Amino acid sequence: MVREFKYRGYTLEQIQSMSSETFFSLLPSRQRRALNRGISEEKRKFLEDIRAANEGKLSTPIKTHARDMIVLPYMVGLTIHIHNGKDFIPLEIRAEMIGHYLGEYVPTNKKVVHGTPGIGASRSSLYVPLK
Repeated sequence: MVREFKYRGYTLEQIQSMSSETFFSLLPSRQRRALNRGISEEKRKFLEDIRAANEGKLSTPIKTHARDMIVLPYMVGLTIHIHNGKDFIPLEIRAEMIGHYLGEYVPTNKKVVHGTPGIGASRSSLYVPLK
């Protein structure tokens, strides 16, 4: 049996049908304050792209640098390409992500994997045979 998603006691359909002010009241205080203070021009354009994608008017992938954008209910189901500092990483938005920031799901650093030391790596490598 699959467990139904609920955010603060509301199903996804109920949240998507709510007004934005009612939904904002469900968010934690940090996210609520950020949305009540207003949205920058970059985020406004990003939200317009999302609305166009939901209506089927946008054929190109949605790309953004706005890692501090909060996941809203009408983003669920879309694939958004988020910049990690080097390139754009595709992220499929699920219902469980509502209320979190986009940047939480796209790490900006990778695990460092060191290779074997080569010739000239240190003074002791002078004495390592080549064969």
